[in-house]
Amino acid sequence: MKSLKKRRRVQVLLAASVALLIAVGLIGYGFRDGINLYRSPSQVTEAAPDPDEYFQLGGLVKDGSIVERDGVEFDFVITDGAAEIQVSYVGAEPRPDLFSEGQGTIAKGYYRNGRFEARDLLAKHDETYMPREVIDTLKATGVYQEPTS
Repeated sequence: MKSLKKRRRVQVLLAASVALLIAVGLIGYGFRDGINLYRSPSQVTEAAPDPDEYFQLGGLVKDGSIVERDGVEFDFVITDGAAEIQVSYVGAEPRPDLFSEGQGTIAKGYYRNGRFEARDLLAKHDETYMPREVIDTLKATGVYQEPTS
């Protein structure tokens, strides 16, 4: 009888260990691209990240900077009032409906050869929303203005 209890206990411990290893493996797989750090244009110009580092760049879309290219690709400039970064959107999705000049946005991608290559874009989801990170960046540079509604 004791050997059966011992055997069951060992089986339960082995099953729990396997489940734990699978969970750790899945978490590691989820973070294979690393944690996406947020940076402002000023931070990128001060210390350019590694060309293989995937990160988020946020700020305002500079007025008059959106230039259409082939298909869903286009160029624009992200600014925080103190610095500007040229951005080329090379993602597969069309431009978000509420993506426009003078509005806050977050682009996800890589900074290579003095230009940010955006793979994904996050835009506001209503007329008054702006991502918290963008607001913090604009407040730090003294450019932020409260929305009027």
